[in-house]
Amino acid sequence: MPELSRLPRPVTESWDWQLSGLCRGMDSTYFFHKPNERGAAREQREAAAKAVCQRCPVMQKCREHALEVQETFGIWGGLGESELRAILTQQARRRP
Repeated sequence: MPELSRLPRPVTESWDWQLSGLCRGMDSTYFFHKPNERGAAREQREAAAKAVCQRCPVMQKCREHALEVQETFGIWGGLGESELRAILTQQARRRP
């Protein structure tokens, strides 16, 4: 008999939190940079996206999801790409 605990969780249980995100329905360009976006334009966009995250009721769940799936592109749970990469690198160093 298969080990049921190893089967993937139902999608709704894994993703329902996204229905409550303040970013839901927003243009994704707030949270994901355009090719070659640099400098002040990128900093301003990221600050605006993070401000949305700070008011979001599922910010922590979003952040946990991003770290669980090792997401390093875009703004997730109030963290930018460099912040996500730094945390993931730190976590990888702690693993035996």
